[in-house]
Amino acid sequence: MKTREIRARSILSRSAIDGIDYCVNPYVGCSHGCTYCYASFMKRFTGHREPWGSFVDVKTNAPALLERELGKARRGTIMLSSVTDPYQPLEATFRVTRACLQVLAGSDFPVHILTKSPLVRRDADLLKTFEDVRVGITITTESEVVRRVFERGTPSISARIGALERLHGEGLSTYAFIGPVLPLNPEALAARIGPCVERVLIDAMNYPTKTVAIYRRERGFEEWLDRSFVEAIMERLKKAFAPREVVCC
Repeated sequence: MKTREIRARSILSRSAIDGIDYCVNPYVGCSHGCTYCYASFMKRFTGHREPWGSFVDVKTNAPALLERELGKARRGTIMLSSVTDPYQPLEATFRVTRACLQVLAGSDFPVHILTKSPLVRRDADLLKTFEDVRVGITITTESEVVRRVFERGTPSISARIGALERLHGEGLSTYAFIGPVLPLNPEALAARIGPCVERVLIDAMNYPTKTVAIYRRERGFEEWLDRSFVEAIMERLKKAFAPREVVCC
């Protein structure tokens, strides 16, 4: 893993994501290295030649920038993060995400967090001081075998579910993001994470080409390329998570 500390020019970015006004990305790159990651397009702008998942740039001045830019921004919902994971392993050392949250805690901006890491539990004390915050964890499958194929650098499914349980138990608003929907048993997944979330977001399954290639290569995944099969899985997911709010995006 190649790591370097950088000074960003800005940190509060306008967002085109539905329901999100701004994004804050404390890092460039992500050590999780998920094979389907759409954020790998960032290499076109950052000049990195290393494979996606093998480098991370730490925006050391992100908290100071955020404090300055918040003072000029119109109130809106902020997401951490859109093209990186704010709680990837380096956050345990650099604590840039926590420092940004400390800045946001003094504002009236609603905050949404999305991560694959149970490290978010570390900041529960801070998150409970927010008037409007939602904490989401991405869980794409209930199978560790599938996770290791597509998300080789990520924490286990059990660790993520455990983090959701703890955060939900501490009174925080929690949600799950299932995206992309990897090979799974909808009912089994819903039984594990349904009790600890109020909301479920499901990806519309528009897969990048490189993920489709892996589906074709791995035995047992080909059926996931059949649109009618996929639509049936989506319907099973919606039914399995009812009566919770389920949004397909």
